[in-house]
Amino acid sequence: MARFGRTLTAVRRILNATAATNRSSVPPLLPSPIRTGSVFHYSTLGNGDSGTIPVDLSSEESKRRLFNRLLYRSKQRGYLELDLVLGRWVEEHIRSMDENGIKALVDVLDLENPDLWKWLTGQEQPPDVVGQNPVFCEVRDKIMNNLNSHAAPETRAIPGQPWVRGWDDVKKNPGAPIAGNQ
Repeated sequence: MARFGRTLTAVRRILNATAATNRSSVPPLLPSPIRTGSVFHYSTLGNGDSGTIPVDLSSEESKRRLFNRLLYRSKQRGYLELDLVLGRWVEEHIRSMDENGIKALVDVLDLENPDLWKWLTGQEQPPDVVGQNPVFCEVRDKIMNNLNSHAAPETRAIPGQPWVRGWDDVKKNPGAPIAGNQ
């Protein structure tokens, strides 16, 4: 992910430098990375504001638009596990959230998929900024409760270690190594 972020930053600099040499008033073409602690967020606003979606709860129509936008972002992340978990959680809780809760949700939705999944499933410790987010904490608690009640601990990755066991791992003989999808 770090390589992708550096590549995206380099491409953004090149495109913005090209636009500057042409002396045109073209806005930045790619989103600017914003660093919050040790976590990068990508903002499409280009003005240094870390929130990508303005939170407007002034009328029923603006609430409906905001809720639909957040539901779409939570269900269509492109990472199936997160689509299912986040989409269902947002669908159940968004109508009861206040403005601060919605801002916390937007912050969670701005995180990168692989990092967010590792943090939610306990494979890695989240940064302090993310670990203190109330939405992140609720979603993580739900996931960990489901894991604890439906999955054996030996089927999970050890924190800090990659998950290498496959679904067809079989112990051929007592005392033999596990063979299978490794």
